[in-house]
Amino acid sequence: MNEKDDEVSPAQPTAFELVGGEARVRELVDRFYDLMDLEPEFAGIRALHPESMEGSRDKLFWFLCGWLGGPDHYISRFGHPRLRAWHLPFAIASSERDQWLRCMAWAMEDVGLAEPLRERLLGSFFETADWTRNRNG
Repeated sequence: MNEKDDEVSPAQPTAFELVGGEARVRELVDRFYDLMDLEPEFAGIRALHPESMEGSRDKLFWFLCGWLGGPDHYISRFGHPRLRAWHLPFAIASSERDQWLRCMAWAMEDVGLAEPLRERLLGSFFETADWTRNRNG
């Protein structure tokens, strides 16, 4: 055994830690839904939500905490998220996916996430959002 075998490599920080923990995830989610309410370009995805989005805000916050590598608030409350099944009742095509991604990209920029982190997260968000599409187009 050599000295390198005794060294413990430091754990890489999770995306949750890089974002800044629960307070920053909440800030991100709140900005995301504020933009959805305020900006006409997000009217398509806004229409898929109830009039009051408080429940939506909480669920996305709980989900993102775990998805980013932090506490599994969503799973502890509801079990596995089953994202695709949960979104089946809503018409989600490429236009809704793209609105969601644009809204999230804008929110990440507004809350001050560093560009490399935004790019990394946007790639992962794209994969998840694309997987929830359930309509052609």
